[in-house]
Amino acid sequence: MTWLVPLPVVMPLLGAALTLLLVGRPRAQRWVSLTVLTATVAVAATLLVRSSVDGPLVVEVGGWVAPLGIVLVADQLAALMLVVSAAVTLCVLVYSIGQGTADGNEETPLSVYHPTYLVLTAGVCNAFLSGDLFNLYVGFEILLVASYVLLTLGSTETRIRAGTTYVVVSLLSSLIFLVAIGLVYAATGTLNLAQLVDRLDALPDDIRLVLQGMLLLAFGIKAAVFPLSAWLPDSYPTAPAPVTAVFAGLLTKVGVYAIIRTETLLFPGGRTADLLLVVAALTMVVGILGAVAQSDVKRLLSFTLISHIGYMLFGVGLSTSLGLSAAIFYVVHHITIQTTLFLAAGLVERRGGSTALDRLGGLARLSPLLAVLFFLPALNLAGIPPFSGFLGKLGLVQAGVDDGGPLAWTLVVGGLLTSLLTLYAIARVWNLAFWRAPHPDMPDVGDAVRAARTDGAEQPYKAPTPEASGAVLPRLMIGSTAALVVLGLALTVVAGPLFDISTDAADDLLRRTPYVEAVFPDGAP
Repeated sequence: MTWLVPLPVVMPLLGAALTLLLVGRPRAQRWVSLTVLTATVAVAATLLVRSSVDGPLVVEVGGWVAPLGIVLVADQLAALMLVVSAAVTLCVLVYSIGQGTADGNEETPLSVYHPTYLVLTAGVCNAFLSGDLFNLYVGFEILLVASYVLLTLGSTETRIRAGTTYVVVSLLSSLIFLVAIGLVYAATGTLNLAQLVDRLDALPDDIRLVLQGMLLLAFGIKAAVFPLSAWLPDSYPTAPAPVTAVFAGLLTKVGVYAIIRTETLLFPGGRTADLLLVVAALTMVVGILGAVAQSDVKRLLSFTLISHIGYMLFGVGLSTSLGLSAAIFYVVHHITIQTTLFLAAGLVERRGGSTALDRLGGLARLSPLLAVLFFLPALNLAGIPPFSGFLGKLGLVQAGVDDGGPLAWTLVVGGLLTSLLTLYAIARVWNLAFWRAPHPDMPDVGDAVRAARTDGAEQPYKAPTPEASGAVLPRLMIGSTAALVVLGLALTVVAGPLFDISTDAADDLLRRTPYVEAVFPDGAP
């Protein structure tokens, strides 16, 4: 089954080329994109099953034997990330098609959007499967180049300004990563991850610390950890809703994945474990305090995105099987839930005319279905039992208690405080946007208010008919958001098997030998 390994990268790239040839034929472009991403989900699920049974699957690209050539490795961690990312990108694509069709494609021009979106998917998949540091860099650059285009769709002044900030920060992190790659190669003579296991272990501690610090700095910027996260709240909320959703769900998680992979495989038990725990605590608390202070739904969600990255770093910093498995579980949970909430925010903006909390109200009466689509993932994000967010946080808390160190206990307290403040921030959005009386400037509401004033008498507000609400919210946008809500609920139902997969992946990462032996069956040269 190793021939399946490169397909999550190859199929989106071929699909991007085909959609470029189909410029001017939007229906054909849509079908190509949907077919490619559906096939990617199927291939990723197959790789997850096979890697669980047979161990890591390895492909030497072009027939060049490792370490001379590029290798793609699908172990349980990579395959699990492929499955959830492919499922999320498929749902977001359906959402964007619904939005583009309803808006006449002003926000998502089909001639540009589909090939760029597929290139972004290929970059994400390549980063997950990469078996050497330089190919990981290539994966980052592929997804970042595509993200530059997607972030500035529509070419408004706000988006160009936000895109400029994003480009500058991304280029800085890429430059740091490239310098780190050069230093690693100068010190070890290789960039193959499996070969680096032994060669990095043989280096003096000070040199290993410098290399580890450089890689952590580069990946920390990409993952938006504090204090390297100031760029994110100003960049993501300006993009179209589907673009913001896929960025929030995937791009920062690729950085988290890179941290997990390098910290466990290349620098196990490193001297930066305490630093990771401190950064995790600051990311949690500072991020959620920023969320509490926001008056816009998208910016609030952007700060919760930053905050919850801290939970993942918490598990990585503990360097235990339970902590790492809980972190992997939480990554899967957060990709799904954060993407769902940003899609729901796009629906809020469409139905309410704004995402500013002081201009919203009454959405629970105007669109009960939209209220449900926001309410369920919001509770999940806040960690309310029995949702997957609660289970992931419970695993992290248990791992922190088992560790028993002062920093671990600080993270336990910080995690619980962050969860409570997340609930407060989400409850504030619910009260202002969904529960209170409708704002006069909202669509349909303004007409009712003006009619009441024209008649010279106060008239009670009557919510529009379901048919009117349905005309505002296209079915594809509702359906794709609902599909992700169901996927988020499914994570709770299958939490046991998912935790088993996460635990197996964590054990393999900590042992390191399954990965190395899969790439070099006869021993690393």
